[in-house]
Amino acid sequence: MPYDAEKDESLFSKTHEADTGRLSVSVYSYNKGVKKLQITRENVGADGELRFAKLGRMTKEEVEAVLPLMQEAIKSMD
Repeated sequence: MPYDAEKDESLFSKTHEADTGRLSVSVYSYNKGVKKLQITRENVGADGELRFAKLGRMTKEEVEAVLPLMQEAIKSMD
């Protein structure tokens, strides 16, 4: 069964902006299934545009910024 974007429902989304890019915390449910949390990173490229990047490791400052967003996202998963 292929992925169908129409079945992917965004239930929560908040973003932390920084000089070097942004981190987004989202909650999705695919086809009314289990709610899942997603964290994404976008870095500012040399051209000034945001580009998707692997999340990988996070700095202490990034973790401190994302934790409150994650706690808020958890509430939307009930």
